[in-house]
Amino acid sequence: MFTIIALFLLAGITEIGGGYLIWLWLREGKPYYFGIGGGIALALYGVIATFQLFPSFGRVYAAYGGVFIILSVLWGWGIDKKVPDTYDWIGAFICLIGVSIMLWAPRN
Repeated sequence: MFTIIALFLLAGITEIGGGYLIWLWLREGKPYYFGIGGGIALALYGVIATFQLFPSFGRVYAAYGGVFIILSVLWGWGIDKKVPDTYDWIGAFICLIGVSIMLWAPRN
């Protein structure tokens, strides 16, 4: 369980961080090396996500989508200083429930 959560968090941080660096480069005029660093982080995200132990690519990526949403809200709050409102938290909580159902529901 720890490995699953750690991999989801690490993948999320590299994806969001990589996208953020590219955002800063293209939208806010930061130097080109922000874009290069962002591209490297996004490539690392693609590799990290493959270490999940679940056998289904689609299920892992769908579940990761919910984790990504929660991490994005937290990133916006912590890095961009945009305080999430009640609807952000409700939406993130609903996604977390969906992720839990997808990953740990009993199957045949």
